[in-house]
Amino acid sequence: MTVAYDGADVVHDAALTLRPGEVTALVGPNGSGKSTLLRTLARLQRARGGTLTVGADGGGETDGLALTARQFARCVALLTQGRPTPNGLTVRDVVEFGRYPHRGRWGRPDPEGPAAVARALAMTGVEDLAGRGADQLSGGQLQRVWLASCLAQETGVLLLDEPTTYLDLRYQVELLDLMRDLADEHGIAVGVVLHDLDQAAAVADRIALLHAGRVVADGPPEDVLTPDRLTGIYGIRIEVGTDPLTGRLRTRAIGRHHARTERLSTTS
Repeated sequence: MTVAYDGADVVHDAALTLRPGEVTALVGPNGSGKSTLLRTLARLQRARGGTLTVGADGGGETDGLALTARQFARCVALLTQGRPTPNGLTVRDVVEFGRYPHRGRWGRPDPEGPAAVARALAMTGVEDLAGRGADQLSGGQLQRVWLASCLAQETGVLLLDEPTTYLDLRYQVELLDLMRDLADEHGIAVGVVLHDLDQAAAVADRIALLHAGRVVADGPPEDVLTPDRLTGIYGIRIEVGTDPLTGRLRTRAIGRHHARTERLSTTS
């Protein structure tokens, strides 16, 4: 895909595959095109050129750009940044929004809706808040409610744009665990934009690294998150090691004060 704003290309010939049962993390500096590419995959941003193919029932594939909005919403759900705070609605009301593609026109019944909403509330840990007003929640709670609405949509593809924003440490970890559960236990293709490289390395099967609107590397975390590549792209020295407890990749950006501490340790 190629995506343009005001006549200028901001994403250049980006190719990306989201596979069932895998988490793919999009990482890169600010302005690298991560969120733009994700929004284009969700058809919220029009591409200047390219194709969008989605899996169909029965294992086939179809042109995602040719589907109606309702048909597409049965395949792909997106949790965007900065969703509004609904006034006059309960948490359950908000989560039920996710069932709109299954109701059809003229209020067609949705017999599977109540069970889907209950599962989504439970999976995101907000079932105890179901009767509360959505405008009474903290930013982190509301973020989980909007995620529950996406899960109630019951799609095969879930796109998340910086979903750990507003969440405290506990719920960041729980959200990352939930992404893995969705991929491992439900076979969902998860695409997520993350700024935290360590979170990306911990949760993702594959990482797509973007820079200046291009996918410069795409593969397993250990192949993509290399010190030389990250240092060149982020413009700051970044070291990459292995966490001795988890065996996962860990990154460390070396700022001026880190470098000063290293010099003092060397001279002493």
